[in-house]
Amino acid sequence: MAEFPIIPSKTGMIFFDTLNIYLHPEDPAQLAAVESSGVVQRMKRIGDACREAGIATFYPAADHRPDHRDFAPQIVDRGYRGSPTGRPFLAGPPPVHGGTRDAEVIPEIAPQPGDYMIKKHRWSSFFQTHLELSLRTAGINTLMIAGGAIEIGVASTAYAARDLDYNLIILRDVCTSSNPGVPETFMDRVFPIFARVMTVEEAISLIER
Repeated sequence: MAEFPIIPSKTGMIFFDTLNIYLHPEDPAQLAAVESSGVVQRMKRIGDACREAGIATFYPAADHRPDHRDFAPQIVDRGYRGSPTGRPFLAGPPPVHGGTRDAEVIPEIAPQPGDYMIKKHRWSSFFQTHLELSLRTAGINTLMIAGGAIEIGVASTAYAARDLDYNLIILRDVCTSSNPGVPETFMDRVFPIFARVMTVEEAISLIER
């Protein structure tokens, strides 16, 4: 028996921003890259395993207004896509807003009755949402995290969860980033400081039956 098994009644599966805009993009080249990575299939694999084991599933998802009035621009060096001038600039709004196909969770892991939809307006899944209340009420003390981007919402959510005393499992092969080097840096050097980092198959093998 594993020293630290995954206990279904105490564990929550977090699918962070697993949305069509990121995982079923309209751009053919981007879509081909996602499909060749196999990340969606692995998300479905861990999602199905969690449902079979009775692990509660949570979907933090961007829910911005179309008019961007819930967005606070900040002065940054690079932003999502780099600086247009090579100097600090005022960052633009997020690329997705609520009520659109882009903002829907991908159908392969679509929310089911009894799951938790967490509408968020900032990077952290915890900031001014009902996530912590729902976790506490359900008696959950361990979170498995998948989704992207690693350096944005996944990291922000992981840091917040750590400060709220949750045990963390970061699923390295279902967390995404478009920035080269980011997955290796976070999975090998950052997240292991305060979490367990493992693959989908390693996590499934630890689920207590």
